[in-house]
Amino acid sequence: MSKAYQPKVVTANALREGDAVYYRADGTWSRAHAEAELLLDAESAEARLAQAAKDQHLIVGAYLADAKAGENGPEPVHFREVFRTKGPS
Repeated sequence: MSKAYQPKVVTANALREGDAVYYRADGTWSRAHAEAELLLDAESAEARLAQAAKDQHLIVGAYLADAKAGENGPEPVHFREVFRTKGPS
């Protein structure tokens, strides 16, 4: 039996400022994790990651991060991602 898919968001760092940014459903970037598009299957997640990675003039280091649905939008699952939502240290 295969493991259930963990939803994802696409995240990266803003090229100029270095802030954590999140890919929205409309193809723009936001500094708010809750505005990220929650990707519910691996195929969609990989496709959105490939699309987002083309924004090399805006971002660096795009990757998929585990997330879960929350009351106000996606919420991070792992400590590292929770930490990134709080801004630069």
